[in-house]
Amino acid sequence: MQMTFRWYGSKYDTVTLKQIRQIPGVTGVISTLYGTAPGEVWETEDILALKKEIEDAGLTLAGIESVNVHDAIKAGTRDRDKYIENYITTLERLGQADIHLVCYNFMPVFDWTRTELARVRPDGSTVLAYTQEAVDALKPEEMFHSINKDAGGTVLPGWEPERMAHIKELFTLYQDVDSEKLFANLKYFLEKIMPVCDKYDINMAIHPDDPAWSVFGLPRIIINKENILRMMKMVDNPHNGVTFCSGSYGTNLENDLPDMIRSLKGRLHFAHVRNLKFNSPTDFEESAHLSRDGSFDMYEIMLALYDIGFDGPIRPDHGRMIWDEQAMPGYGLYDRALGAAYLNGLWEAIEKQHKKA
Repeated sequence: MQMTFRWYGSKYDTVTLKQIRQIPGVTGVISTLYGTAPGEVWETEDILALKKEIEDAGLTLAGIESVNVHDAIKAGTRDRDKYIENYITTLERLGQADIHLVCYNFMPVFDWTRTELARVRPDGSTVLAYTQEAVDALKPEEMFHSINKDAGGTVLPGWEPERMAHIKELFTLYQDVDSEKLFANLKYFLEKIMPVCDKYDINMAIHPDDPAWSVFGLPRIIINKENILRMMKMVDNPHNGVTFCSGSYGTNLENDLPDMIRSLKGRLHFAHVRNLKFNSPTDFEESAHLSRDGSFDMYEIMLALYDIGFDGPIRPDHGRMIWDEQAMPGYGLYDRALGAAYLNGLWEAIEKQHKKA
């Protein structure tokens, strides 16, 4: 596996490439052209400039997260083919730039949902958190304001003001889209893009829905083992794979994370590994990566990745805000760097145990 770090670009991220380069064991970054809108074609010069900036810092561009999917594609509107063609053009340009991993999601309206961006933990750190009770007390159009007031002046991915200004129209767009229609629209999209993925050896790695249940009545489909296996079977191409995010699948305590990983051999292209602490099945907060700080056995998760021969990029996911750092919530330097070191330590121990066996 390759240990990586998510980076939003020098115009947007409080963390620098120089700092990432100094994290032991981190050799690559996962990035994106953060200023582009869903459906917009990426310019070749912008892709190459991003790649050069990262490589000049002594790192590799290990993959893109995300090339966002336009809502016309997700909702299956009459103009979806135009946006799929734009997506294909972007994939072609990424492939020509020797970039072979794209993480994306197929979540309607909200890319991810939290009700708190700075819940204070007993150690004084702050974390992202979710309670269903808080969501139930809000109208959808109030959700953005709830998120934005805690964002500390940063623009959070999936919660861009320009997009959220049209939230009522987005809900209208999806009013007749249920889970079956969303699956059908995903199938249509994947069948259209697989030829370019085959040509340039681009692994499409779908990110799970977060949380793994319906929010405000919107359909959620990438939520469990059954659905992810269905997704891969309906477009049975090795380039149609998954991003395994332990924190997103783990929001549903019925999901057996190591078992899910083992069911995805050969189709698991990218991994986000993080921990959650549950106060109830619908009240969780993001913890340190360390197993005993949360509810997941991180050793078993890393062991499952090792057992399937996972050799793709992996990254620590959301971190706590610690040591008075001011950064994008969930995406500071310090706790994610600790997470990368911890995951590297687990991997080294697992490798050495297997060599002795």
